[in-house]
Amino acid sequence: MDLWFTEKHTDDVNFTIRVKKQLYSKKSYYQEIDVFDTYEFGRVLVLDGFIMLTEKDEFIYHEMVTAVPMAVNPEIKKVLVIGAGDGGTIRELCRYNTIEKIDMVEIDEQVVNVCKEYLPQTACAFDDPRLTLYIEDGLKFVRRKENEYDLIIVDSTDPFGPGEGLFTKEFYGNCSKALTDQGILINQHESTYYDSYVDMVKRTHRRIGSAFPVSMVYQTHIPTYPSGHWLFGFASKNLHPIYDLKADEWKKFGIKTRYYNTELHKGCFALPNYVLDVLEDCD
Repeated sequence: MDLWFTEKHTDDVNFTIRVKKQLYSKKSYYQEIDVFDTYEFGRVLVLDGFIMLTEKDEFIYHEMVTAVPMAVNPEIKKVLVIGAGDGGTIRELCRYNTIEKIDMVEIDEQVVNVCKEYLPQTACAFDDPRLTLYIEDGLKFVRRKENEYDLIIVDSTDPFGPGEGLFTKEFYGNCSKALTDQGILINQHESTYYDSYVDMVKRTHRRIGSAFPVSMVYQTHIPTYPSGHWLFGFASKNLHPIYDLKADEWKKFGIKTRYYNTELHKGCFALPNYVLDVLEDCD
């Protein structure tokens, strides 16, 4: 008998993957955690019924949240990562030898432990000596910081449940305070393809724009995310993601990527009109 996992994208759209075997299924204090081994996408991490990553396409997300800011400011030394329990963002950051310190704040320790056991492809850099892992609420953690980080990456779940507080105006204001003058904030920005997501995108973009003078959106294509068309936010006090792009300096890192390149970097900020219409409505 075939086993299938189905994620509900909207009331009228489902995304279904054929499963070889369910490897893990337990509820933590915060959320339901499942890991499946699938035919097409390899191992898949699911939280509360939503796909967080698959082994086949996770590199797209993780390269795009790390390489974009590193190419704008190759001098980044201190990084704060909020969420990212699967370890993929940490793995990518640890490829940059110039980064000196990475603080990671994850509210659900069980996610980290499950990924270490079942998703070693992403959870492979937790023993890097530059990394300090804090098991606590990222919203509370960032309140205590001021002028400390060159980069903050908010690699959270969707804006409900455990991740809800990471999409508030207060949180983005605290991130701004925690960043240096050349600091950058990167966050996952959802998608505007389905109507049910549009209000979330507007709300997030408006709140970030109230805290940062530079607030822009860029796009990528992740096959297993709703619609396959996904958005990220780039915010800073002084740096522009295109005008301040240091392509030659980034190339000197010698990092081999499967998705990101510096030409794509310029292009990913050129958005379709249906996305621009939503963002312009936030002004």
